[in-house]
Amino acid sequence: MSKQQMYLHRSASGAHPRIRRGYDKKFRATPRHRASLPDMMEAAHDAIQGANVPIQQVGIHNFKLPLRYRTKAGKILTLETSVTGTVSLEAELKGINMSRIMRSFYEHKDGVTTGEWMGKILKSYLRNVDTKDARLKIAFSYPMTRPSLRSGLEGYQFYPVAFEGVMTHDGRYRRFIHFDFVYSSACPCSAELAEHARDTRGVYSVPHSQRSKARVTIEEAEGKKIWIEDIHALCLRALQTETQVMVKREDEQAFAELNGAYLKFVEDAARLLYREFDADRRIADFRIACSHLESLHSHDAVSVICKGVKDGFAADFMDFGSLLC
Repeated sequence: MSKQQMYLHRSASGAHPRIRRGYDKKFRATPRHRASLPDMMEAAHDAIQGANVPIQQVGIHNFKLPLRYRTKAGKILTLETSVTGTVSLEAELKGINMSRIMRSFYEHKDGVTTGEWMGKILKSYLRNVDTKDARLKIAFSYPMTRPSLRSGLEGYQFYPVAFEGVMTHDGRYRRFIHFDFVYSSACPCSAELAEHARDTRGVYSVPHSQRSKARVTIEEAEGKKIWIEDIHALCLRALQTETQVMVKREDEQAFAELNGAYLKFVEDAARLLYREFDADRRIADFRIACSHLESLHSHDAVSVICKGVKDGFAADFMDFGSLLC
C-alpha cells in the first residue's frame, strides 16, 4: 500500500495530511488583525487583467431584503425585495468592495422605500465606493385587493413592480417605476368573423382572446409623486379588461361581456395606454411594451410605444420573452 502523503485528507495508509484543517470558534478579530488583512483594492495597477478601460456597471444582483413600502392609503407593507445595485469603475481600479453596497442598504433598511430613500442610498454608494455613477433597482410583488365584477367578492392581485434610481457623476438623480399589468385581449377581427358565421350560416363560434401583458416604465416629473395605485388606475382605465381574481358565474359572464365591449388589437392597447399616460402631468416620460399571447397563432403579437420626449425613452424594448403571463 502506498504511503504517499495527501494534502488535505488522511491517506489510506494512515498518514496524516500535510495541511491541518480546522475552524477556531474561539478566535475573535481584533482591530490589529483587521488592519493586517490584505485588501485587493490596494493591488498594484499591473494586477488588473484585460483591457485598461473603465466599466460602466459592476455590482450585485438579486440581493434579498424585507423592505417597507407605503400604500396610497397610508398603510405600511413589508415585502420581500430583490435588489440590484451597481456603480461605475475607473480603469485604474481593480474592483469594488461589493459588501459596501449591501451595507449601504442595511444603514437605511428601517426607512420607508421611496424615491428619496433610494437617492440617499445612491449617495452612500458614491461616498463609500468612491465612484462617479451609481444605479439601483429594487423589484417586488405588490399586493392590491381587487373586487369581482358582480358577485361582491374580492381577492389579492399581485403586480410585479420595480423602482429604479440613477445617480450620475454630474449630480443628476433620475428615478423610474416599472409596472406590469395583465389583461385580456379579445381580437376584433375574430369577433367580426364569428358574428359573420352566425349571421350568414347559423354557425356558433367562439372569437379568440388571450391573456396579455403591458409593461409600463415611467419617469416621474420633478417634484411630483405618483403612487403604484395610480399607475394601476391608468392601466385599468385605458384597457378595462384586467384579469380577475375571485370569480362566480355572474362574474365570468360579466367578463365575457366586458371583453366584448372592449375588443382590442395590440396596436389598440399601446395607443389606449399612451392616451392615459401622456395626459398625466406627474409623468415626465414613459415607455410601454405590450404582448398579446396569441391563442390563434403559435407566436405573440407585440407593440412598443414611448412618449417621444427629446433625449428620453426610445421604443427600443425587445425583451418580449419577459412578458409571459
